[in-house]
Amino acid sequence: MQTDLRGRDLISTQDWSKEEIETLLDVAWDLKRKRALGEPHALLRDKVLAMLFFFTSTRTRISFEAGMAQLGGHAQFIDSSTTQISHGDTAKEIGEIVGRYTDGIAIRQCDWEIGNAYIKSVAAASRVPVLNMQCEIYHPFQILADLMTIQEKFGRDLRGKTINVSWAYASSYQKPISVPQSLVLLMTRFGMNLRLTRPPEYQLMPEIVAQARENSRRHGGSFEILEDFDAGFAGADILYPKSWGSWLTTEDQDESAQIGAKYSDWITDDRRMALANEGAIYMHCLPADRNIEVTDSVIDGPQSVVYDEAENRLHVQKAAMALTMR
Repeated sequence: MQTDLRGRDLISTQDWSKEEIETLLDVAWDLKRKRALGEPHALLRDKVLAMLFFFTSTRTRISFEAGMAQLGGHAQFIDSSTTQISHGDTAKEIGEIVGRYTDGIAIRQCDWEIGNAYIKSVAAASRVPVLNMQCEIYHPFQILADLMTIQEKFGRDLRGKTINVSWAYASSYQKPISVPQSLVLLMTRFGMNLRLTRPPEYQLMPEIVAQARENSRRHGGSFEILEDFDAGFAGADILYPKSWGSWLTTEDQDESAQIGAKYSDWITDDRRMALANEGAIYMHCLPADRNIEVTDSVIDGPQSVVYDEAENRLHVQKAAMALTMR
């Protein structure tokens, strides 16, 4: 167990060693047990977390606020559009000033080619840890919750397990690529056989793919890219099909929608799930475009772990806050 995480930023899981991530998960399981037993765990009494949102959320806001309350602290909700952030407060000023008012800063900023740089700029100016609630490149807490869920279902040793991280069709909007990118980065550090399945227009950032390949080389397992939706399901243990935007092909919403329409049959249904291994699980970060991205029978079926996955957001976030903000 690593004991020197006080004050550490968590912007990408790549910034933390495998041992540090395992420490966070150990603490998350302990805090989950304490909550189940009703044991008090006010580890952050009188601490304040500033939560700065440039994008709306459901699970992220609720779980961070609930987590801080359960840890004995307070979470401030800050909407960028209703504060002076929308009229001139710079990232440096937010880091310098909010970092003096509070004990931690959490930020959700997903604007393409803006969000991650903004979060890093705040972190560079802040005297307190900065936590990435999602940017256009990374979504670390979602993926930590995913890993926690997978280990609960399959055990801590995931070597030899096959996870299919797949694009899926959705009609709602051009979603960030931060979830699939964070998935390929973290799961390849735990010896898994990772498949990245996507149409040619829905590539991930080349540097992220290169890092994932290197992670796989160092930690065992395998990494492959497929362009056949059904092939990604065949013989897999973990299915994680979700939509993301064709950001590396086009940033235009209308053009992206036209491209996506060519692959409207990339929907997870019972036939596709039957291609996977017996005991395979279906995962999604939510919200899903029901009966477009995935059928009700799958997302509400016995193989779905989406609600366990969503719950684990609370526990990994509490662990990160307890470790970095104490």
